[in-house]
Amino acid sequence: MRDQFGAVAAAYATSAVHATGPDLAALIEAAGLSGVERVLDMGCGAGHTAIAAAARAAHVTALDVTPQMLDVARGLAGERGLANLAFQLGDVMALPFENAWFDVVTSRLSAHHYADPARALREAYRVLKPGGRFLLVDTIAPEDATLDTFNNCFELLRDASHVRNWRASEWLRMLRGAGFDEAESLDRYVIRLDGASWVERMRTPPTKVSMLRELFRDAPAPVRAAFEIQDDPWMFSIPSVLARAAKA
Repeated sequence: MRDQFGAVAAAYATSAVHATGPDLAALIEAAGLSGVERVLDMGCGAGHTAIAAAARAAHVTALDVTPQMLDVARGLAGERGLANLAFQLGDVMALPFENAWFDVVTSRLSAHHYADPARALREAYRVLKPGGRFLLVDTIAPEDATLDTFNNCFELLRDASHVRNWRASEWLRMLRGAGFDEAESLDRYVIRLDGASWVERMRTPPTKVSMLRELFRDAPAPVRAAFEIQDDPWMFSIPSVLARAAKA
């Protein structure tokens, strides 16, 4: 994954899906930041969530496994003159922080890359203080098995580092399994994607782009309806969820 995203890090600085969107504002609002919190953003990517949190928290640590992504995030934070934002190279599977260190932990649009999401959630739980809050935004698979399979097939064709878009029900089960209380799905969103820019951002090889175009074009009618597939221009939609959980 480090090699995959190192080569495309710059594209995520300007990706509208990552830089803006109602889910970002909703996540920050749901975090309940009052200016005194210590926040960790897991899998920070280009830093959009960490930067948004820094405007309302005492201090934010942005963690990512890809050095180039951290470089992009530093650049964006520098443009905004933020002094309460630190950057940490690290793996969500083994967070390099003490127990009960953070008031809030966030993960936005990165958890579908976690090799072992249950382990990552246990790590988030470990570094949270009692009473701390965990906020997750990620693309999700529909609960229907056929639609789930179609969703994860096209994600894997586009990006070899993709692990799985989990169903919302699976995320809630994993959150509770990690020890969190009050795990709940707060809202759902639909992300409308332009197929050409979607594959360009990840530098998907031409052969796989052709396979993707054929997969979408020949999808059965119920699948096309579920993902709102359009052929020319190539457009489609994927669902995402905002979930929140607390550490007692």
